Amino acid sequence: MQHVAIRRSASLAIPALVVANIALAIGPWLVRIAKSEAHVGPVGAGFWRLALALPLLILFARTERHVPRPVNRTALIVAAIISGLFFAADLGAWHTGILHTRLANATLLGNCTAILFPAYSFIAARALPSRKQGIALLLATLGAVLLLGRSYELSARNLVGDLLCLSAGVAYTLYLVAIDRARGGLAPWTTLAWSVAAGVPLLLAVAFALGDPVWPRIWWPLIAMTLGSQIIGQGLILYAVSRVSALVVGLMLLLQPVVAATIGWIAYDERLTAFDFMGAIAIAVALLLVRDAKRPLPSGEISLVS
Repeated sequence: MQHVAIRRSASLAIPALVVANIALAIGPWLVRIAKSEAHVGPVGAGFWRLALALPLLILFARTERHVPRPVNRTALIVAAIISGLFFAADLGAWHTGILHTRLANATLLGNCTAILFPAYSFIAARALPSRKQGIALLLATLGAVLLLGRSYELSARNLVGDLLCLSAGVAYTLYLVAIDRARGGLAPWTTLAWSVAAGVPLLLAVAFALGDPVWPRIWWPLIAMTLGSQIIGQGLILYAVSRVSALVVGLMLLLQPVVAATIGWIAYDERLTAFDFMGAIAIAVALLLVRDAKRPLPSGEISLVS
């Protein structure tokens, strides 16, 4: 019975990741709205995304079902705090980079986590990807290139923004690694509450240091970002990250460029080409190939889906 429950929990992780990445893909659009209409800077928007979420996360954590107290609880809390610092770095760099490069560049470079996080899992597990996993990685990479390649542009004008978005992708990978460790022994909302609490003061300090406008003229883009990106998006990723393989989590992140292209088509009349549709299909096939993949883990850890 317990084995069946664990399998069911893992199967629910896939739709959770789909919803999470759709919610997260709307975030960059909201960052630009916050800048243009709310007059809040990119780091300030990241601060509000976490600060507005923190009271809800604390409330959810207090009502969370009891989890047996782990022996190494202090180490797990430290891991959650470290994850929050990496996530704050991700938000600050990503939000700033979005405003200093093309949206296609930001989406592609910011999602380098799709390759880095699975690579970490294989290195940690001292294992090579299977043939099916390797094919999925190649298809996903091809899909990303097809989806964004036609509008990608490297130039001196975009260099700062490109580097910031690439740094954000690296920071988000480190966030996933750290929060995966914390999630191994802490309840999900408790983990996210500690993580967010660590990121709030860091983003506020950076916003003040950079002279980033913080107080908004309107609140709805920030509230939408908080509920969509932080509560729904990160909450569901946290739910899934300990239930399926890092490869699945990583490749699911490539749903974001697909959704971002759709938003560009609807909101900015950016037409989709045959290459866009071919890229989306390649990513979809890659996700189908790895949807049942078990998560490779470092020796000593117990897989929740084994």
